[in-house]
Amino acid sequence: MKNTEKSLIQQMRITDFEITSRKSLFSISAKDAERLKKAKPYIEADLNSIVETFYKYQTEVPDIALLIGDADTLSRLHNAQKAYISDLFSGYYDIEYVNNRLRIGMVHKRIGVEPKLYLAAILTLKQLLITHIKDSVPAEDDPGAVITALEKLLMLDVSLVFDTYIRSLISEIEIAKDKSEQYASALEEKVKERTKQLELLSRTDPLTGLLNRQHFDEILTQVLRAAQRRNEPLTVAYVDINDFKNINDTHGHRQGDEILQRVARGLKSSSRTDDFCFRYGGDEFCIIMPNCIKQEVSNAWEKRLSEALVQQPDNPK
Repeated sequence: MKNTEKSLIQQMRITDFEITSRKSLFSISAKDAERLKKAKPYIEADLNSIVETFYKYQTEVPDIALLIGDADTLSRLHNAQKAYISDLFSGYYDIEYVNNRLRIGMVHKRIGVEPKLYLAAILTLKQLLITHIKDSVPAEDDPGAVITALEKLLMLDVSLVFDTYIRSLISEIEIAKDKSEQYASALEEKVKERTKQLELLSRTDPLTGLLNRQHFDEILTQVLRAAQRRNEPLTVAYVDINDFKNINDTHGHRQGDEILQRVARGLKSSSRTDDFCFRYGGDEFCIIMPNCIKQEVSNAWEKRLSEALVQQPDNPK
């Protein structure tokens, strides 16, 4: 049996108390069990014929014939059905009997036997057994009472099989739900990450990695308001590259791009974590410095920037 089937049967939590309760629900008494056990020799005497006739009727149904498939499968089903009929007339309907019925339900669900086909098969089997009981059980053993006991037991079996059908369907739904939730969660994370990437791309200059001009006014307004609330100073530094056009014209745009990137790296390394560095135009840069006065820029930041530009390698990778 597959692990999933074992797990589902364990989830059913069939106990002796539950079995007693179900027997009571279907009015199955000790007398009924005794009657069925006493009728067993009469059933087993013609067991092969009963099973042969049963599968003759079953294989006439196209859907069932398709499920059965080859002769080997049919032979195994014959043996399983003989064992089932013997169990029906064993007189012992304990945990082992119930678990066997649950397993049958799982097997039927797994191979695709629809409830209507299972019910039709139970009806066919019941009719065959009733006919045989009427023909073979002596009058003193009360064939009618045996038939009534059999009908009760078959109803118990149907309830157990359908329990596994329903439990299996619920389990499939829960698994599908979990997979859907996991997929949705993973998709949501991907969307969030992609959104962050797009936001970053929309806010930054692709050549230098600095914030772009489009967001300068927005960020400056936010920082100015924060400075007003906190009563703090704010400095905006402007930097451009002298004769940048001549560099492009003389050495080419590739060399010009490398110089822009070099300046951008210098601005980043010389600025504080709270500062905002922008590429404002072609060769123009702006740095917004919250809680900073002009003297600090002149005395400290300009020196750090000069050192950062000088210390960079000429051809960074």
